[in-house]
Amino acid sequence: MSAAPQPPLSSVMTAPRRIDSARHLLQRWHLEDSAALARQPSLRNSMLVGLQAGLTVAIALPLVLLSPWAHLIGFAALGALAALFGRFETRRGRSRIVLLSALCQTLAVLAMSTLAWLGLPATAELLLLALACGVLFFVTVTGRFGPPGSLIFVFAAGAALSHPGSFADVLERGAATAAVALLAWLICLITEGFRHRPGPERRFPAEPARPLNHRLLAAARIVVGAAIALFVSHLAGADHPVWAAMGALAVMQGPYLHINLHRALQRLAGTMLGATLAWVILIQDPSAWTVIAVLFVLQFVTELVIGSNYALGQIFVTPMALLMTQLAAPQASGAAMAPERVLDTLLGASVGIAIAVLLSSLDDRHHLAAQHAERAAR
Repeated sequence: MSAAPQPPLSSVMTAPRRIDSARHLLQRWHLEDSAALARQPSLRNSMLVGLQAGLTVAIALPLVLLSPWAHLIGFAALGALAALFGRFETRRGRSRIVLLSALCQTLAVLAMSTLAWLGLPATAELLLLALACGVLFFVTVTGRFGPPGSLIFVFAAGAALSHPGSFADVLERGAATAAVALLAWLICLITEGFRHRPGPERRFPAEPARPLNHRLLAAARIVVGAAIALFVSHLAGADHPVWAAMGALAVMQGPYLHINLHRALQRLAGTMLGATLAWVILIQDPSAWTVIAVLFVLQFVTELVIGSNYALGQIFVTPMALLMTQLAAPQASGAAMAPERVLDTLLGASVGIAIAVLLSSLDDRHHLAAQHAERAAR
């Protein structure tokens, strides 16, 4: 996710223009590549991560639902997502990353809930959310968090923009998120022995260090893209503009332009199918207990397939996100969220790939030109 762009290759003699990069991205093979299935580095680790997050949901959410704080169940569900990080790390490294993820998730909820409580204008909230997209991207790449990256924290930040009644409500949200995130960390520690860990005989993908200037440039692009997606979605009357920002972020956090395109295509295709699945579930008007059971299944299946192809993961991530949103706001029409999710994703992905090309560096365009020339020569 965070590999540094390669330096220009000697075989590429002229400086590629942005229009040239756009033409390269329109080649048919990019569509074929985005549909390809990859071999997973460790299916056991992916399955275990899904079980760890699902087990956290299965333990924590029923307890919250039966408690006097049942209204916090949506924020409790956000805490369980801390278990998704660090699947290919050493034992000590994973413990550190899951704890840091728990901290980031809690701070995202607290910070954006506080802004909502302060009653800032909608314009200010959207600008600060766009800034959070860039900051959270920079933090996750610098901290080598690995997949699923900053999207999880931006999802939490967007959910926290619903207006709390008092500052006590802000603290309750943070406490619910933190408590379940710490439970996720504890479950990861207890079940650590079932996970494949890296060693001389087993190499897992690792994120190469990315130069500071590349990280800063990528973060700045993400802020611009997220801001455009947020404001267009908001002006169009969408109830959840954060979904458009997440679509832009998912596309733009890729290290190369062709990866940006693949993510755009995969996220859109997966979201369309996933929104249909979510609509089928939500029109049944499921109870909170049913939603919790479905979340457990979706969490496991997502981690089972997302390592093979991002689009496959989105088929199950989308209904999971919509069901979490429904848990947090049961008075809203759940089925009506599905088409909005598709439209916001289309908007975000389109903005993301456009900004990635328009604000691309010379190195970005050189790498794409070299990749295009290599592919054309086959």
